[in-house]
Amino acid sequence: MSERKKIVFDFAIRSSPAILFNFLTTPEGLTQWFADHVDSIEDDYKFSWDGSEEEATIIEFIEDHIVKYKMEDSEEGEFLEFRIEKSEISNDTILFITEFLEDYDVEDQQIFWNTQISRLKGSIGASN
Repeated sequence: MSERKKIVFDFAIRSSPAILFNFLTTPEGLTQWFADHVDSIEDDYKFSWDGSEEEATIIEFIEDHIVKYKMEDSEEGEFLEFRIEKSEISNDTILFITEFLEDYDVEDQQIFWNTQISRLKGSIGASN
């Protein structure tokens, strides 16, 4: 059995942290780029893609900075985190995505996130 590792992807996004955070935490925002359909009741979320569903609970929330989801089927200590930081040098808004993957999944997941972030930028109006 191989060990899952904590992997961090990062993307520069032309957006204010507040606008970006809305796309990471609201059902309306998340359905524009992350899932086909999203329902939420308080901190519990249900994500739907092509007939499959995954449930998650927010385990950390810092307005305009961090949202951390504990996915229903994830191992103890694993999570999906979206973290927003402003670069002090370029003043760009940087989105860090942290998740846990097998080594052989990292390349495919990079392609997945590149596609999803492209959709996110289009939804925000922050292409490039």
